Amino acid sequence: MSKIKVAFICVHNSCRSQIAEAFGRHLASDVFQSYSAGTETKPQINQDAVRIMKELYNIDMEAEGQFSKLVSDIPEPDIAISMGCNVGCPFIGRAFDDNWGLDDPTGKSDDDFKAVIQRIEENIIELKKRLSENK
Repeated sequence: MSKIKVAFICVHNSCRSQIAEAFGRHLASDVFQSYSAGTETKPQINQDAVRIMKELYNIDMEAEGQFSKLVSDIPEPDIAISMGCNVGCPFIGRAFDDNWGLDDPTGKSDDDFKAVIQRIEENIIELKKRLSENK
């Protein structure tokens, strides 16, 4: 049986969704496959996110092959999670299963990044637990 495919979506696929994909791979790969995408892309992942994930968790998102992708570049997800739509959620061709309501820390302090990263980690652990119970 194939694993559930979970897509973490935000507009640019450069920060929050990338962090969620990395945590999904590291903390929940035994339960679900993690993907991230956006309706637009950036030339690279947010470098503050890359640096802080490396410092705090020894996770190097870029070295593990993560890059900014469009929704059309990933497999059809079983579950689609919005990271938080400050202005308006991107349209991905279907309804979102959940909205984590996270503010984009881009351009903010390291403490702001760390708070968002911690919330994403907690949400991934909770998602893994919920999906494990439903098996």
